[in-house]
Amino acid sequence: MINKAILALPFLAGVNLPSHQSWLQPDKFVYKRTEPVNVKFMVGENFIGQNWDGDRDKINCMQLYYEDVVDKSLDANFGTDSGDSLQLAMIDEGTVMITLSTNNSFADLSTEEFQQYLSERDEDDTLNAGTEISQSCVKTILQVGDLYTAACNQKTDLALDIVPVDNPFKSSKGKNFTLKVYFKGEELKKRKVIIWHKLDTNVSQQELTTNEQGEVKFQLSPHGEWMATCVETVKLTNDPVADWQSYSASLTWGYY
Repeated sequence: MINKAILALPFLAGVNLPSHQSWLQPDKFVYKRTEPVNVKFMVGENFIGQNWDGDRDKINCMQLYYEDVVDKSLDANFGTDSGDSLQLAMIDEGTVMITLSTNNSFADLSTEEFQQYLSERDEDDTLNAGTEISQSCVKTILQVGDLYTAACNQKTDLALDIVPVDNPFKSSKGKNFTLKVYFKGEELKKRKVIIWHKLDTNVSQQELTTNEQGEVKFQLSPHGEWMATCVETVKLTNDPVADWQSYSASLTWGYY
C-alpha cells in the first residue's frame, strides 16, 4: 500500500505545448518522510524551462511507483486550472518514481523545424516537412529517507521509456551509470540520448547513442540535477490526422 497525501496546485506561469523538451521538475529530489513534495511539468530548451499551461485534459496518464506498488490514479488529482502541478507527501521511506504521459498534440512543421527535431534520433534520414502528432513521456525519481528501493529500475507504461539499470541515489562518484531505452516495451538501439547535467546555473550536455541492447553508459557524479532525453519519430501510413507520430522522453533526478 502506498501511504501518501496528494493535492493539486495551480501555477500562474505557463507556456504552450508542445515544446522541444519537457520534463518533470520537483522542488528538490531528496526528502524526509511526510515532507511536502511539489512537482511541476516543465517545457523549454537545454534543461531551462517554464511551467506548462496545461490541465488534466492534456494528461493521458500519471502514475506513482513505490516498491512493487503502482498508483495509476495520480492524474485524477489534477484540476482544470491552467498550469496545475502536483503536491504530495510520502509517509514511508523509499525511492519513488513519478511518470506522466500527455495526450497527443498536433503541429504543422516546416522542413527546417522537422529536421531539427529529427536530429535527436541520430539517423541520416532526410525527411520532408509535414503534420505531426506528438506525445511527451516524462518521469522523475525522488528519494525519501534512507531506504533505497528498486521502484525506479522497472519498465513503465510510457511509450518511450528511459530506465536506469541501478538506483541513481546509490551510485558512487566516477562510476559508469547505465540507462536503458525502450520503445513500446522493446529495446531501442541506435538512438541518440542526451545527458544533461545542471550545477547551479551551469548546464552541460553529452550526446550518446544506444547500443544493441538499448543502453548508454556515462560517468555520474552525485551533485546537482540530471536529465536524460530521447526522441522517437514514426512515419504514419494512411493516417487522416498527421504524417508523423513523435514521442519525446525524459528522465530527471538530482542530489539536493
